[in-house]
Amino acid sequence: MTVYVCEPDFESILCGVYDAWMSCKGHDNVRLEIGGCGQEMELFCDYVDVVRTEEKSKKVLSAVSRRLSQEVYRKIYVASLSQEPERADRIYRFLIQAFRYGPKISDMLQLPEVYEIFRICRNVYNENHLLVEFIRFSQAAGNILVSRIGPKNDVLPLLSPHFADRLPEENWIIYDENREKASVHPRGQSWFLIDGKMGGSEYGELWKECLSKRTDEAEYQELWKAFFDTIAIKERTNPTCQRNHLPLRFRPYMTEFQR
Repeated sequence: MTVYVCEPDFESILCGVYDAWMSCKGHDNVRLEIGGCGQEMELFCDYVDVVRTEEKSKKVLSAVSRRLSQEVYRKIYVASLSQEPERADRIYRFLIQAFRYGPKISDMLQLPEVYEIFRICRNVYNENHLLVEFIRFSQAAGNILVSRIGPKNDVLPLLSPHFADRLPEENWIIYDENREKASVHPRGQSWFLIDGKMGGSEYGELWKECLSKRTDEAEYQELWKAFFDTIAIKERTNPTCQRNHLPLRFRPYMTEFQR
């Protein structure tokens, strides 16, 4: 067995797909893994680091666009945003079946490879949908709206277009503290992603300075907390129901739960 070890980003996974496919060793004799996800090395396996190049990723995307469909491309991209350590190999197995059956593959959920991609994508979409509702912005100095999130999946690429459409005339930043990356939207312009720690990147010190300046945000936060507590009916409190609609892992990033 030859194991191709790739980075967690979409382009590197595509390069891993290219290397595994072009090795001509047989699909049953190769496997893709994401480096640094804690998998234990197996005996009698050859581990090969995937070299990321633009040429290889473009060839895979070109083949998907010409022979398959945009729906297949969307599925493998969304699956690459998942936190599951096996996502790279799941994408590879899905593409094997996709090139065998063609564009209709998206509807063939009876195939285990297709169902796994469907399950992974559903998990990513569900978390993105929840964050659209639960995300909270705070106003920093300079009229910049800042939000901090900690999602399981890398949903920033899915989350950002929604707020770019809803808040086109606002300067806002959504910071994913789990991946130390941020989505930045200048007013009236397109959003873009910045990788790296907030305190270590070239933009980090500027953001920290903006967040440290005094604004009237604290007063509005207290008003929102008071409203949240006032409308609650203690006699009808149902913690189980609340957890079903609002999982505990989202609450540390929501204003009304900051005490």
